[in-house]
Amino acid sequence: MQQNNSLLAIPDIQKVHFIGIGGISMSGLAEILKSRGYTVTGSDMKTSAITNKLERLGIKIITGHSGENIAGADLVVYTAAIKEDNPELMAAKLQGIPTMDRATLLGRMMKGYPGSIAVSGTHGKTTTTSMISMILLEAGLNPTIHIGGELDAIGGTTHIGSNDYFVAEACEYYESFLKFFPHIAVILNIEFDHADYFKDLNHVTETFRKFASLVPSDGYLIACADDDNTSRILESANCKVITFGMNTDAADWGAGNITFDEMGCASYTLIHKGCEVSSINLMVPGIHNVGNSLAAIATCRIAVCDYDIVKQALAKFRGTHRRFELKGTYGGIKVIDDYAHHPSEVKATLRAAKNCEQNRIWCVFQPHTYTRTKFLMNEFATAFEDADEVILADIYAAREVDIGEVNSEMLADRIQETGKKVMYFKSFDTITEHLKKNAKPGDLIITMGAGDIYKVGEMYLEGR
Repeated sequence: MQQNNSLLAIPDIQKVHFIGIGGISMSGLAEILKSRGYTVTGSDMKTSAITNKLERLGIKIITGHSGENIAGADLVVYTAAIKEDNPELMAAKLQGIPTMDRATLLGRMMKGYPGSIAVSGTHGKTTTTSMISMILLEAGLNPTIHIGGELDAIGGTTHIGSNDYFVAEACEYYESFLKFFPHIAVILNIEFDHADYFKDLNHVTETFRKFASLVPSDGYLIACADDDNTSRILESANCKVITFGMNTDAADWGAGNITFDEMGCASYTLIHKGCEVSSINLMVPGIHNVGNSLAAIATCRIAVCDYDIVKQALAKFRGTHRRFELKGTYGGIKVIDDYAHHPSEVKATLRAAKNCEQNRIWCVFQPHTYTRTKFLMNEFATAFEDADEVILADIYAAREVDIGEVNSEMLADRIQETGKKVMYFKSFDTITEHLKKNAKPGDLIITMGAGDIYKVGEMYLEGR
């Protein structure tokens, strides 16, 4: 396949090197460039299933970081997690090799597609992006897809499609989505998060306001009418605004007659501008996924997707990995894993679990980053109302360093103050042993967090 240098808007690019290629987004972008005829190499600190897959595609993977790794590269791509003193980044700058951050590369790619769709919001991005992708695939539109989670329908996080539609998540962290070029932008909700970057909610809201203004006059902004913070920024849009929400009087797209099955999955009547137009049956649990599906439907109707196609696609969608994912069942005890790491996500996931047939809900939560735990401590303290038993693991540091300001025992104390029973265990082994001794048939165990807490569920199922 011939190289498509218009994709990067930089002339004479043949070889692209990725620093930190093992990440979900970076690996997907590398895969897209490889499919477009570029020579791609990458480095990471360790090998993984992701890097192994890239090697099978013909991408050279180097373990560890060294200035020698960028030899012959015409462009070096890096993530926000890469520090200025990274030897490969330093070597690129010393040699005058162009460098580009991940978000800029994704934005450049998006610019080449007339039907570019960017899905933003504090919560629900991966699920909604996946729903949109499923509908467009069902409609035969063959979109190029870039998701932050694994979708079985495309065999991973990335799908190389046609040159018409590009569907991608748009993350607000570091204001990265301001480098995108969406023809259709989706805003699901706006809340305070990423306290290591954003000063306060107003800072977050203003960033989303700038994102909304990126959509051209012939484009579309799909926005949640139920979310006050989102509603406040709609006047900044220079394009047609289409709303969705549970309040069918206030939104263009809404849901009526909502019912839930024994697994907590919703069925509802789809309402467009006051008229009942279809019936939708979801295979993912929770009222929050009704909202996500409405956003997906509003988006895909712009692409003239037929109602029957929408209905069929959503009925086939069973979620992405780590989003209320059933890991297994043993002795009548279901083990679910979920990526929830913000108080609102914790509440939504537990509310979905409450709609399932179960005796007790065990929530095994691993806080994600010290800053998020510190700044949202009060919100976390009241987020576990729908859990019968709460177990906390140590904070997952991710990109941060522990400076001793906050820990899981402090969060446990705050939760205890609300009257909720909570336990803290220092190791996954002790958590697993406690579950083995105390969980009973009919109970539901949910491991929750954006770190490696999923291992507890796997250990529990393996050890039984």
